[in-house]
Amino acid sequence: IGFGNGEPLAAMAAADPEMDYLGIEVYPPGIGHLLLRAVELGLTNLRIMCADAVEILERQLPDECLDRVQIFFPDPWPKARHRKRRLIQPPFVSLLVRKLKPAGQLHVATDCEDYARSILDVLSAASGLTNRATGDGFALRPAYRPPTKFERRGRSLGYNVWDMLFERCDRQE
Repeated sequence: IGFGNGEPLAAMAAADPEMDYLGIEVYPPGIGHLLLRAVELGLTNLRIMCADAVEILERQLPDECLDRVQIFFPDPWPKARHRKRRLIQPPFVSLLVRKLKPAGQLHVATDCEDYARSILDVLSAASGLTNRATGDGFALRPAYRPPTKFERRGRSLGYNVWDMLFERCDRQE
């Protein structure tokens, strides 16, 4: 969801040709970039939708159809008055849980510490999800998630990235 310029998504699809990928994005230049990259790589396991992810999830995808949902670097809306615009909110997470298959994964990554802690709180409180990480609740970046260009640049400047890996569980509280 929200794949930006699509480079990491193209890399994941190329690295795992047996897995089907669906990218949902509203930014036309990013979609165009990913389409060009998909042609260059000869990807046949990638589908792209130019639409609002909430509408796609609500109206076009059946429940329990997704093995994994990936949301990498959603807009953190850092100003306090704008935080209501953040994507990772309880109603959206409930929708994601419904769309995940049993044992399906939800993977979110951000480079904004305040948003990371907020996301971790929301996901930890969500019914039907369990955290796959131990300790502070944050996970190491899984090998399947290639770092983005901006992430590499940020890390070289000393910025951190927080990954959160949750799994849909049978328990519904």
